[in-house]
Amino acid sequence: EQEDQECSETHMSVLWYAGQLAITYYDTEDCSVYFMSDTPDNEDLKLLHKVIGEVNPQCIVTSAKQDQNIAEFLTNLTATAGDKDIGKPEIVLFPNIDFGLEVSKQRILSRQFPFIPSHMTATEKILYLSSIIPFESPLMIRALGGLLKFLDRRRVGVELEESTIAVPILAFKKFVLSDIVNMDQDTYCVLQIFKSDIHPSVYKLSSGLKEGFSLYGILNRCRCKWGEKLLRLWLTRPTRNLTELNKRLDVIHFFLLAQNHETVLTLQGCLKNIKNVPLILKRMTLSHTKVSDWQALYNTVYSAVCLRDTCRSLPNTIELFQTISRVFTDDLHYIASLISKVVDFEGSSSENRFTVRPNVDPTIDEKKRKLMGLSDFLTEVARKELETLDNRIPSCCVIYIPLIGFLLSIPRLPTMVDKSDFEIEGLDFMFLSEDKLHYRSARTKELDSLLGDLHCEIRDQETLIMHQLQTKILEKSEVLNSVIEYTAHLDVLLALAVMARENAYCRPRFTHRHGFRIKDGRHPLMELCAKTFVANPVNSGEATRRIKIITGPNSSGKSVYLKQVGLIVFMALIGSYVPAAEAEIGVIDGIYTRIHSRESVSVGLSTFMIDLNQVAKAVNNATERSLVLIDEFGKGTNTLDGLSLLAAVLRYWISQGTQCPQVFVSTNFHSLMQLELLPDTPLLEYLTMETHQDGDELIFFYQIKQGMSTVSHAANIAALAGRPAKIIERGVEVSELIRNGKAIKRIDHPSKGDRMEKCKSVVEKFLRLDLDDPHVDVEEFMRKEVLPSAASVL
Repeated sequence: EQEDQECSETHMSVLWYAGQLAITYYDTEDCSVYFMSDTPDNEDLKLLHKVIGEVNPQCIVTSAKQDQNIAEFLTNLTATAGDKDIGKPEIVLFPNIDFGLEVSKQRILSRQFPFIPSHMTATEKILYLSSIIPFESPLMIRALGGLLKFLDRRRVGVELEESTIAVPILAFKKFVLSDIVNMDQDTYCVLQIFKSDIHPSVYKLSSGLKEGFSLYGILNRCRCKWGEKLLRLWLTRPTRNLTELNKRLDVIHFFLLAQNHETVLTLQGCLKNIKNVPLILKRMTLSHTKVSDWQALYNTVYSAVCLRDTCRSLPNTIELFQTISRVFTDDLHYIASLISKVVDFEGSSSENRFTVRPNVDPTIDEKKRKLMGLSDFLTEVARKELETLDNRIPSCCVIYIPLIGFLLSIPRLPTMVDKSDFEIEGLDFMFLSEDKLHYRSARTKELDSLLGDLHCEIRDQETLIMHQLQTKILEKSEVLNSVIEYTAHLDVLLALAVMARENAYCRPRFTHRHGFRIKDGRHPLMELCAKTFVANPVNSGEATRRIKIITGPNSSGKSVYLKQVGLIVFMALIGSYVPAAEAEIGVIDGIYTRIHSRESVSVGLSTFMIDLNQVAKAVNNATERSLVLIDEFGKGTNTLDGLSLLAAVLRYWISQGTQCPQVFVSTNFHSLMQLELLPDTPLLEYLTMETHQDGDELIFFYQIKQGMSTVSHAANIAALAGRPAKIIERGVEVSELIRNGKAIKRIDHPSKGDRMEKCKSVVEKFLRLDLDDPHVDVEEFMRKEVLPSAASVL
C-alpha cells in the first residue's frame, strides 16, 4: 500500500541579540516544532547560515526591530539564494512586541497541544511543558512565540479548515548542530554524496526529482520512509563526536555477525510496516482520518511491539537496543489493544468509513440488529399495506432510504399519466423514480417515529466513538513519536550493515591524533561501475607527510584518488563502515575541496574566479584538523600565473608547520618540482600514479606510489580520446620545439621557392596583356590573378 505523500514545508523563526542566536522552525511533514537553545554566534552569523542551508526554510520570521548584522544577512540571503540549490526564502517581519518574552510564554502555555493529556490541570501542564521546552533560554522562547504567532496567522496546513481548528503541533524536538563537520555545497557536489536526476516517469514529473547515482543512493537500503529521511540527515550532518560514531558502529558490527542474520531479517520485516505516523496523527487532530489510516497505525504499533520484544532479547550492552526496550512502553500495547477492540477493519473497508466492532457500544449493536432484521419486517409491513390498497395495484414494497426514511413503493399503472393521477387516498405522494411511485403512509410515518433514521444515527454514534478513540491515541502520541525516532535509527543502521556486508567494508578506528591511515582504500561509487578497481593506500602523519602532491598523466586516476580519500573519511564521520581493508581516522573538523567548478551564469563569476573562491575558503577556514582536496588548481589562467598561485598556497600551508591541514593536491604543473618552488620539508610527500609506456601505448596501473611524474603523456591521452594522428604528431612536434627553446615553423606557410614561382607566373601573365586592346579588363585581371596570389605569398 503506497503511503500518502504531502509536500513538506519548513517555516523558521530567528532572533539574534547580543551575540546569542535562537532558532525555532516548524516542519509540516511531521508537524513538529524544532528548537535550538540560545547559542553564541559571531557577527558573521556562520552558525545561522549553516542552519538555514541545512533546513532550507520556505519562510523566515524575525522581528522588525533587529540588529543591523542580521538585517544585512537576511537581505543578502534573499539576493543570493536563487543562485544556489536552495530556494529563495520569504522574509516576514513582525512587530517586536509579538516577540515579547511574557507574551511568548503565555502563547505557549495557553495553546492546546494534542500530546498533552486533557485531564491535566494548568499547573501540571506548565510542569509538563517545562520538561520539554527550555524556558531558561529566553531568546529561544521569544523566537518560539513569534513562530506560533506566524503559524496562527498563516494557518499553515489548515488554510481551508474552520477558524477554530489550530495548526497541529504533535511534538517539540531539540535541534542540535554541535560537533558538526564543516562541509559546503561544492564539497557535497564533487564527492557525489547527493545527486538529483529528472524522474523518468511522466506520471512523476510534477513531483520533482529522483536520487541519481550517489553515495546516498547506494547506502539507502532503508525499509521505511523515516529511515530514508534520517539517513539523509546524517549525511548532511557528519559529526566528530566519537562517542556517537562508535555507538553507531557497534550496532552495525552486531548486525554483521553471522549468527545475527535471522535477527536482521526479523527487524527488517517489522520495519516494512512502519508507516507515516506523523501524517496520521495530523489527520487525527484535524478529524480527517481515513479508513486506511487505522489499519496503517495498527500495523505500525504491532510492528513496534515486535521490534521492542526482539530488542529485549538482544544484548543490553548496545545502547540502541536498550533504549528501544525502555522507550517502547506498554502504551503501544494499550494503543494496539484499543484499536483492535474498537475498529472493525473488515466492515470499515467494505463500507469505506469508520465502523465499530460488536460489543463496543450496546446502543449501536441494538440499532445494527434492527437494521439487519429490517428486511423481513418491512416485507410484513408491505403485505399489510397491500391489503388496504386498490385492487388494481398488483404489488408494493416498503423501502428505507437514509436521510429520507421509510417509504411505500408501488409500480406505476398504465392509467397513471399525469401528476394528478398519482394521488391515492390516505397516502402522501413523494416522488417518481424508474416507474415506481413513492408515498408516505400512516405506517411508514409510524416507522419513522419508532425506528428513526438508523443509518445516520449509527454513523453519528460511530463517529463520536472515533473521536474518543482519536483523543485517547493522541494523548499517547509521545510513544508514537519515539517509535518513529528510534525505528529510523534502527532502519539506517540496518541499511549501512547490509551495504557493508555486500561490499566488504571495514570498521574504521578513530584516534585523537591528527592524520589518518587507510589500507587498500576504494572509491565506493567507482568500484560499482568498473569491472576491476585497484585499491590504494592513504598514509598521512601528524608531523610528517601532511601535504601530498600527486602527479601523473591525465586519466591515470588522480581525481578518483582524491575523491576516494574524501568519501572514506566522510563515511567514517557518519558512523558507517568504509570501503577499505583497514582504516584509522584522526580528528576531522572540516572537508574543503577544489575539484570541480559549479558554473552558473547567474553567479556572474568566471570559472577561474569560482576556483579561487573555493581555494580561498580552504585557506581561510581550514585548521590542523581539516582535510583539503585540490585538483588541478591554476589551470583556468595562463600557466605561469596558475603555477605561481598554486605554489603560493602550498608555501602558506607549509609555513604553518604541523598546524597545517591534511592537504591532497593533484597537478600537472611539473615545473612546481623541476623549479624547486617548494622547500624541502618532511611535511611534503610526492606521489604519482604508476604507468608504463609500451611502444606507442600507455598502460595505466591506477596504483599510487612515491615519486613524481615529469611527463604528462598528453599525446597518448589525445589518441585515447580519438584525436587524428596528424594533429597529435604536430602537437608533439610543437611541444618539443617549445621545450628546447626553438622557433616554431608554420606548416601552412609556403616555402620561399614556391612564392618566387607564383610571383613569376603573375608577372608573365601581366606582360602578355595587350594594354592597348580596349577589350582587356585590367580590374578583372587584378581581382582574379593578382590579389589571390598576393594573399598566398604575403
